[in-house]
Amino acid sequence: MKTANKLLFFFLILIMCACQSNEAVFEDAICIENINTIDPKDGLKENQTVIIKDGKILRIADSEALKLSSKNTTIDGTGKYLIPGLWDAHVHFAYIEELAPSMFDLFLKHGITSVRDTGGKVDFVKGWKDKALANPTGAPRVMMAGPLLDGEPNVYDGSDATHPELSVGLNTIEEVTNQVNMLLSKDVDLLKAYEMLTPEQFEKINELAKANGLKVTGHIPLSMDAITASNAGMNSIEHMRNLEISCASNSEELWQQRRQMLKNEKNLTGGELRSSIHSAQREVAIENYDATRANEVLKILKKNDTWQIPTQALNTFFTRKYFARPDWQESYGLLPDSVGQYWLDSSKALANNETPKTKEAWNQWNYMMVKKIHDTGIPIMAGTDTPIAFLTPGLSLHEELAVLVEDVGMSTMEALKAATINPAKYFNMENELGSIKENMWADLVILDANPLEDIQNTKSVNSVIKQGKIYDRKDLDEILQKLQKN
Repeated sequence: MKTANKLLFFFLILIMCACQSNEAVFEDAICIENINTIDPKDGLKENQTVIIKDGKILRIADSEALKLSSKNTTIDGTGKYLIPGLWDAHVHFAYIEELAPSMFDLFLKHGITSVRDTGGKVDFVKGWKDKALANPTGAPRVMMAGPLLDGEPNVYDGSDATHPELSVGLNTIEEVTNQVNMLLSKDVDLLKAYEMLTPEQFEKINELAKANGLKVTGHIPLSMDAITASNAGMNSIEHMRNLEISCASNSEELWQQRRQMLKNEKNLTGGELRSSIHSAQREVAIENYDATRANEVLKILKKNDTWQIPTQALNTFFTRKYFARPDWQESYGLLPDSVGQYWLDSSKALANNETPKTKEAWNQWNYMMVKKIHDTGIPIMAGTDTPIAFLTPGLSLHEELAVLVEDVGMSTMEALKAATINPAKYFNMENELGSIKENMWADLVILDANPLEDIQNTKSVNSVIKQGKIYDRKDLDEILQKLQKN
């Protein structure tokens, strides 16, 4: 009997060892069990285990297939959703310089792990990019353009608070060449062309960018139409700015008027001249929208792979009135006191203003055109223009996604793509970022609710992972408290 007991004990030990040998041990890793992953390519997968080590995704498997050992430090993802880290593809660190030191924390708090700065003094913006590079687990990735490359008179010339010094005014082709070469020496990631450029200057910028492997984004110059700008090499258009005139039945008449206005006989500043042209022509252009002409324009943009960053939260400022919502005004408490109080006072004053009918028509044109762009197959990236127009850094990206779904009519998955895999593809980083795949950087967000069911659920941020470092609810609350004290 004693021998039988010994044999039974021996077999039990063998069984226990066998069971333990099937349990995986991952040292110094983040192990997330039983989570639902949402990948832009593969969609929703339930009950997954995701292992993160050395800043990257090491392993993804069905939770039933991958048995973790009790030796692992695990996170229970039951009922939660894992998405790639979000991008805001249109930000300006230099627009309100005193706000810039808070922007890293504001982005991370809202699940934004990468940003694309689209205009500001190069040394100022580069300072923030360098800080992000020095602390890749503690700051969002920063891709930068440097200053807006503008003609003369340049729009953002530092003449007033609404036109801070974000641009450089260029007179000659030689000045364009010198400026681009200087930006190349600063390791910019793209170039941004602006509205007062001549066609010759614009073409030179695109020529230099192509020769150096950079993309050109920006506004269609006032001296050019959308097709000519796209054919010249423009890789992406911000805000769909100046697209409306190219889609109008009376575009030739408007072009003649515009050429005369660009002579600037009243010697207006760049900001004044641009505003006067927009005021005189935008409403007329959308009233004369021509679907056939629009189809022709979009056909060329698709052929040339000219992407769009429509910034719909910004463009619908006067009708959606996000700034009038209590939750939005509450976010101002996370900003430096001087900025937050000014935004609060201005928001309350604007909230009571009646929305002009012209703004309603402009918004409807925006929604229709973005949907048409999307249906044409032209890639879209989600960007906001924060901190312009009281767009709180971080929070505003979630508003942008909501507009794309609720007003434009994009699916929740397509909106998520616009803020994850699409920006990664834009920078040829789709093998590193934007998806939940093994060997990719672990820039991820854990949500408490499913964004595929309601795009507003992107705001239900439970934890943020930046290049392998996890910021759980306690860490995010500490960031919140730090921001509130600033």
